[in-house]
Amino acid sequence: MSANSSTPSPTSGSRLHDEDDDNDLTADLDLGFDGAEDLLRVWRQGLRPDPNLTVSEWADQHRWLSSRGAAEPGRYRTARAPYLREIMDALSPGHPAQRITFMKAAQVGATEAGNNWIGFVIHHAPGPMLAVLPSLELAKRTSRGRLDPLIADSPALRERVNPARSRDAGNSMLSKEFPGGILVLTGANSATGLRSMPARYVFLDEVDAYPASADEEGDPVTLAEARTTTFSHRRKVFMVSTPTIRGLSRIEREFEASDQRRYFVPCPHCGTMQWLQFDRLRWAKGKPETAAYHCEGCERPIAEHHKTEMLAKGEWRATAVSRDPKAIGFHLSALYSPLGWKSWSDVAREWLAAQGSDETLRAARNTLLGETWVESGDAPEWQRLADRRESWKPGTVPMAGLFLTAGADVQRDRIEVDIWAWGRGMESWLVDHIVIPGGPDDPAAWDKLTALLGRSWQHANGAFMTVARLGIDTGYEAAAVYAWSRKVGFEQVAPLKGLEGFNRSAPVSGPTFVDATIGGKRLRRGARLWSVATATFKAETYRFLRIERPSDEARGSGALDAPGTIHLPGWADTEWLKQLVAEQLVTIRNKRGYAHQEWQKMRERNEALDCRVYARAAAWILGADRWDEATWRRLEAQAGVETRLPTATATDIATQDPAQPKAGTLTTPRRKRRAYTPNFMRD
Repeated sequence: MSANSSTPSPTSGSRLHDEDDDNDLTADLDLGFDGAEDLLRVWRQGLRPDPNLTVSEWADQHRWLSSRGAAEPGRYRTARAPYLREIMDALSPGHPAQRITFMKAAQVGATEAGNNWIGFVIHHAPGPMLAVLPSLELAKRTSRGRLDPLIADSPALRERVNPARSRDAGNSMLSKEFPGGILVLTGANSATGLRSMPARYVFLDEVDAYPASADEEGDPVTLAEARTTTFSHRRKVFMVSTPTIRGLSRIEREFEASDQRRYFVPCPHCGTMQWLQFDRLRWAKGKPETAAYHCEGCERPIAEHHKTEMLAKGEWRATAVSRDPKAIGFHLSALYSPLGWKSWSDVAREWLAAQGSDETLRAARNTLLGETWVESGDAPEWQRLADRRESWKPGTVPMAGLFLTAGADVQRDRIEVDIWAWGRGMESWLVDHIVIPGGPDDPAAWDKLTALLGRSWQHANGAFMTVARLGIDTGYEAAAVYAWSRKVGFEQVAPLKGLEGFNRSAPVSGPTFVDATIGGKRLRRGARLWSVATATFKAETYRFLRIERPSDEARGSGALDAPGTIHLPGWADTEWLKQLVAEQLVTIRNKRGYAHQEWQKMRERNEALDCRVYARAAAWILGADRWDEATWRRLEAQAGVETRLPTATATDIATQDPAQPKAGTLTTPRRKRRAYTPNFMRD
């Protein structure tokens, strides 16, 4: 904690009565009118330079944490997380850095450091400030949950920002006015908000969650930084985020362009200064509670209780040379989390729990280590896939398949359709491959596609199943696809628009109504179009194709295929297999040296991969990724599939006659409304 007094200062030390300091300035002035003292006070405050006070010192003196947004309410203490001191102080007006990057693990105090900076600006260095969150909704939530308590619980701020409910307060959800400046909050998805004002200070929070473009007007980070141009050397840009995917991560790109500072701490045994790395955290097999950090100097284990002293004696050291001398960067993993926040045994436990799934392992790497995930885009060998093909009757649904979706790819002279069956854990089977001759200008081709929606495929238990949802690409002849989709209805058909880039939180978004033109007539309401981050589902498909299958011996002992396993039938020919692995994920660098990843074709035809992506998107739209355990159990009971899990309670199993299973019937319960139960069967 700072040695300075913790008592809030008066209204920033007005020198109204310090007559010795300003007698010469006011000797010839007539100060007998009303408001003279207020005028002089404001004038003197305007002459005062930025204070010789750092952000961390301000936080220790004036910041109070509210129980509404902090696990440890009360006076803020930088000593609790000493690694934040230098980061916050770099945001002070006296520090030469203009662009500060913080790539970090989750929950290490970064957002509170940004809030301290906001408080400091309001109190001691007023000016226009822009805070950008990933979305407008999150900006509003941050205003209510973090900024309002920040202002209300700190007396120094409360006297400078009027209550939101007062008339003409200048304090709204997304705007906080204060003497000498204004704080505006906006979302990275709003181009209007990003260009609304010049800003001396810009706080960019969770930049890796920003969309690729703000209302299709460009990169949100670039748009926000452009607001600081007129402030030249006085500007400050603070960029914070947990990283995501290598090659796509904004925060990693900025960190690698900086001086890459690491927090070095001393070993309590030998004194060796080192920055904490995950591979030196070790524990007994199956016992994460034994986790201890092993010094790189003496190799002796360091117990958790030494961490407080180590952090207090730590220091930031640059490990690279910055491309821009005014840009600095910091990296921190969860290994530095103070006692009482996240222990080393917690880190080990969460890492072990993440094993076995690339999705959970990616999240652990991002949130625990503060590092990017390397997405493997190497295409599996088609010959290996051919060797793993299985035998089942063409056009039939294997026993574990619980519902069907289809993906349709519209070409100039044909429409290709693949039917996929899906089971628990998104395990999948290719059921049928259909080529409809005739392009989008051939009415007969659309008639055949319509007939396909009413066709049924026999389940291994004897029941018949229809396609629950068909995803169809609108990239070629979109108007014709919209017209057909509107004609057959959107209950069973989902027009899809592929988008570049990865989106792990919501790879499918929509639907949105799009206008379509048929014969020159503009429709009042267009088709219901879904947007799909195709890169996400392509990466998932390749990952699922690499899953190892249990050996015959293991299978005989009851081993099951892993979730996500893709089963391919013996009738899938060589051409189809080559199409399934026809693309590769590559890293491209632009003229400025910034890298991004994109999928590129290795051969001309890739319809099998596209159809797989569309069928997978259809399963997402159907809700399969969000079904709970009870729903999966009901589906298995309806299909007559044995659930190889702990016995469910009576309320978890749908009450149906097991002698007459109805494959593909969904009975997901809905609160306060009648359950909608689509039937994918035909008698």
